[in-house]
Amino acid sequence: MDPVIIVGAGPVGLTLALALARQEVPSVVLDEGPGKDEPRLARTVVLREDTAALVERLTGVPLDKAGTRWSGWRSMRRRQVTNEVVFGEGDQGEPGPLHIAQHVLTGALRTALAREPLARITVDSRLDSVEQEPSGVTAHTRGAAGTWWRGSYLIGCDGPRSTVRKLLDIRFPGRTAVERHAVAALRVDLLWDGEALLHRTPPWRSSGPSAGEITGRPLPDGVWRLDWLLPPGKDLVTPELLVARVRETLAGWNEGPTPEYELLDTGVHTVHHRLARRWRVGRILLAGDAAHLLGALGTQGLDEGLRDADNLAWKLGLAWHHGPHEALLDSYQSERRAVVAARLRAADQVLPLLRGSGGIRSYVPGAARGHDVLLSDGHLGRGQLGAPGGYAGSPLAPQHLEAEVPVDTPLGSAVEDVRVTAEDGSFVQLRDRLGRGRLLVLLIAPGTGVWERRHWVGAGLMPRLAGAVTALPAPAELLVAESYPGAAAHTVLLVRPDGHLVTALNGVHPADLYAAAEAAVGGKATEEATAGSAAQ
Repeated sequence: MDPVIIVGAGPVGLTLALALARQEVPSVVLDEGPGKDEPRLARTVVLREDTAALVERLTGVPLDKAGTRWSGWRSMRRRQVTNEVVFGEGDQGEPGPLHIAQHVLTGALRTALAREPLARITVDSRLDSVEQEPSGVTAHTRGAAGTWWRGSYLIGCDGPRSTVRKLLDIRFPGRTAVERHAVAALRVDLLWDGEALLHRTPPWRSSGPSAGEITGRPLPDGVWRLDWLLPPGKDLVTPELLVARVRETLAGWNEGPTPEYELLDTGVHTVHHRLARRWRVGRILLAGDAAHLLGALGTQGLDEGLRDADNLAWKLGLAWHHGPHEALLDSYQSERRAVVAARLRAADQVLPLLRGSGGIRSYVPGAARGHDVLLSDGHLGRGQLGAPGGYAGSPLAPQHLEAEVPVDTPLGSAVEDVRVTAEDGSFVQLRDRLGRGRLLVLLIAPGTGVWERRHWVGAGLMPRLAGAVTALPAPAELLVAESYPGAAAHTVLLVRPDGHLVTALNGVHPADLYAAAEAAVGGKATEEATAGSAAQ
């Protein structure tokens, strides 16, 4: 079978190629550039816990050494601290977001891909035409490596100006220039070692719409990225204006003269909000910025792009190995587009509140503090603005399981990363078993972590559960855990290859487990439900 063609060698395209290789699916990445990214410290990304773990799993690189994981977060308004968050490590609390330069992230992905025999990158290859038929896709590139390419599927990960999207004539409606930020990367000693901060209405700025807000995010080696929210309009950000902002801000934070600093990079970051009408046309699909643009109020568009890749990879893997799974591939758009649309709606609802010019809201007690909490949610990946979305309403969700019971993880949401015993008897983290193209069946069995696997693998529920797992309609792996949040002993969890919970059953119920697995991979039940809803 032909490889998957991936158009675009940014973080999303490279992540997708690595995720496909993990499932033994070959790919060709068409890179219109020279194969090396320009170092830009003013162009950085913030990864939440789930997306950072995904990249680490695929690259084998501990990103903590390449970026900075925040030790804390503080929100300030004028001279007052309005919100503080302290992050922990391991079992010590919530891990902080990871801040990393985009060229460093892309470099780690490229290095990992260069070691992967199932994937290759072709540089100086710009797509100019694509055709598809029921059996595959044909693409043509121009440039030094201009040629025809044959693939099983083609994925457009080629950014906001996506050629793939334009060739398919897919509309990309939305809002332009929702926010603009002046950006500077500089090496400087600040008071908040390892902490990120949001400073609204700093006292050295005049009141009104130009008072704005400043975000400071630490990077390794004493480097900081500072962002200044610009007033609405298209005023030119001159070097003189940016240097004046830098000196004014550092002097204000220092409460004295401007400390010594080294200006390393500058830029202007413009946030657009757009959502493609369709993400799939036959064997051609969109992902990342080609499918959606978001990023206002501290949210991170790359997070959602990486989740696109994680969601799509296992579905393409099953289709590539076992033949077309139309309902499964259709669910990519249903799940991911709904999540991103909800994020965009939330931002659109909150933007007038946070960026309005005052009015009666300015006199409501506590309103400013509530605004700071909303902004913190966006920056930290929490709440309505920032939390990762779930797939509870997915067409892959099973229906009417009599043995289903609740656990602390909502159906369709990402599971907790608990320690599990694998089939070979080794102890691993649940996340280490994700992304291999297999469903995960997790039995909660207290005491199994104390005794060697050989003592309990043939006892109690295990033989019956092992038989039920073997009979499932898709490849699956049986794991055992001492405990899981909110789960009673002998609860059986079914987890998708991308780590989202399909169901939790109160014991071994082969018929319910089979039905849930069949639905999760777009089987007969899903096909019938999809056809029924289309007929209504």
